[in-house]
Amino acid sequence: MVRLCGVQLPMEKRAEVGLTYIHGIGRSLSRSILNELNISLEKKVKDLSEEDLAKLRDALTKIRTEGDLRRKIQMDVKRLQDIGSYKGYRHKKRLPVRGQRTKTNARTKRGRRVTMGSGRKADTKT
Repeated sequence: MVRLCGVQLPMEKRAEVGLTYIHGIGRSLSRSILNELNISLEKKVKDLSEEDLAKLRDALTKIRTEGDLRRKIQMDVKRLQDIGSYKGYRHKKRLPVRGQRTKTNARTKRGRRVTMGSGRKADTKT
């Protein structure tokens, strides 16, 4: 069991892919970290030595990941909302922020499609 930054890495994956399980590390960053530390990209997580893991832990302390990164993003969004910017307003209303259309798409943000019908009340038999 290999734990880095509070995340358990999958043992059967390659080290390059295994590092991407940590929030804030993608394929390109993981590749550059491993190249910098002279660790083979093809090496599986279970085959990493204690020395390699120690090097990785040291390298990952310099990068903002997991809780720190989530907290920073949350504070950035809160700052936008507090200053009243357009992006902050869109976040507050739970609408797309980056200029996407909302008339037809944005179902994940706006929820289920609701049709209004004809507006006429149905007659009830008495």
